[in-house]
Amino acid sequence: MEKNFKCWPKGVYKNLSYPEVPIQQMLRSATLQWPWRNAIIFGGMEITFQELDTLSDRFATALAAMGVKKGDRVGIHLPNCPQFAIAYYGLLKAGAIFVPLSPLLAEREIDFQLNDAGVETFIGLDMLFGAPQQVIPNTPVKRTVIVSLADCYPPLSAPVKMLQKQPVPEGTIDFVTLVTDYPAEPPQLEFNAREDLAHIAYTGGTTGTPKGVMVTHFNGVANCCQFAYWFGGGDILYEEGMFKLKRMEGDRDEDHAIGQGAEISLIVVPWFHAMGAIGYLSMQLLGGNTLVVFPRFDPTEYLQAINKYRATVFGGAPQLFIPLVENPLFEEIDMSDIRMVASGAAPIPHHLLETLTDKIPGVICEAYGLSECTMGCCANPPTREGFRLGSVGLPMQDTEIKIMEAEEGKEEMPVGEIGEICIKGPQVMQGYWNKPEETAQVLKDGWLYTGDIGKYDEDGYIYIVDRKKDMLIYKGYNVYPRDLEDVINEHPMVAQSAVVGKYDENKGDIPIAFVELVPGGSVSEEELLEYTNGKLAAYKKIRLIRIVEALPASGAGKILRRELRDQAQDFEV
Repeated sequence: MEKNFKCWPKGVYKNLSYPEVPIQQMLRSATLQWPWRNAIIFGGMEITFQELDTLSDRFATALAAMGVKKGDRVGIHLPNCPQFAIAYYGLLKAGAIFVPLSPLLAEREIDFQLNDAGVETFIGLDMLFGAPQQVIPNTPVKRTVIVSLADCYPPLSAPVKMLQKQPVPEGTIDFVTLVTDYPAEPPQLEFNAREDLAHIAYTGGTTGTPKGVMVTHFNGVANCCQFAYWFGGGDILYEEGMFKLKRMEGDRDEDHAIGQGAEISLIVVPWFHAMGAIGYLSMQLLGGNTLVVFPRFDPTEYLQAINKYRATVFGGAPQLFIPLVENPLFEEIDMSDIRMVASGAAPIPHHLLETLTDKIPGVICEAYGLSECTMGCCANPPTREGFRLGSVGLPMQDTEIKIMEAEEGKEEMPVGEIGEICIKGPQVMQGYWNKPEETAQVLKDGWLYTGDIGKYDEDGYIYIVDRKKDMLIYKGYNVYPRDLEDVINEHPMVAQSAVVGKYDENKGDIPIAFVELVPGGSVSEEELLEYTNGKLAAYKKIRLIRIVEALPASGAGKILRRELRDQAQDFEV
């Protein structure tokens, strides 16, 4: 379908002038423009843009001195904290590739990702080092850097903080020592932004088998710019190392949802997630936002921070907002400064939208994306009149989206007809790490076949109808049934299994498993549940297992998941 610009947001250019620079240049740009503005606030600790830039320079110097070279993979196994941002920009400045490792992963998952990506440098948290410590000896990891959140507290207030610094494990390196002992003299490297990889981020893709999504520096910069200039208007004016703003005639800063160098953002979306690293770190810093960062989500603490820091922006999955509006503090908190709430990862329920809209003077913007397109590809216009409930919005700048017939993928569907969503744009990944066959299945003639089923309306708004892939979204996290089924199927009494989701408005898709045993097999549902969940990250845990005589199947032997999903909706969990 030809792109429809009838509802295009005013003041936003349809095509952007992307500079071909590495991702870390977005931090450099902010430092040049707002050196003394706070970049990060964490537990009362403040770090300016200048300080963040300098500290990441020091970390880059340390990595180079330890032998990290351009193209090497560095894994970060941390919650959101200042050290994460320092390490992220530092490793990029050293020419390394970022491999995000969720702190929620189980040992087997950490082991797989470290080995598959060939990670040689591991950055982890003292309190969470137990699981990676068990698997690191069996991986390519040569050096381990340990972070302590207690290092973020000034010595005077440290005694009244809950966290105390743990001894650095033998054979590991203290993070603070590195940024203290090494000067801010990072290696001077040449980057080819369109070819040099910046991220290898693991996802289940369209099949559920873990794959490393390869994102270049250009992919990252382009996607950050698409969202930053979608919300703030204008085009990129890149000069003297800075991302500046070129406006259309008559367009003003106050005509847009957010402004440059002016916003205070509450950040709880994890940076190890594609939405986090792009949308809630680099894109935010590109615009000069001050980030009030939380290592975990506590609804009361989050609500208190709105007034404490005069926050103007927050965002995440709808499952983040539900405990906020249900919290007793919600009615008391003054939200008159909130200019924008960004929502993604799952549809926002109507009642939740109404509650937030009544509470804040700003706009709510729902968007859509996936790891394979760096972060995002379409969004609702960031205005109250531009928002359409149930829609994920319009294809963004320089992004084409077509709806293809879902079975064969050869015929483009007309307006209103459903099919597979396919994306082309500067944010589309390069492919899956070391998986050319799987890459060829989803990248065809420059188009990314997402596995999501959707449709256009007559104004070009896109609606997600279903998922061709069987992915679940639990509390904003992607959960792939295949990943869970592989674990269940390892049990000697299991013949086959199928995991589906029971929809819950507060949590999203709750994983439920149907299991068929081997002939003569005997095991209880409780035993299977304990066996399986012991090998899974907390957010992936199966909530209910039902042993059945046989899984329903088509004539071709394919499991009828829709039938199982229908059954699962009636279960109490």
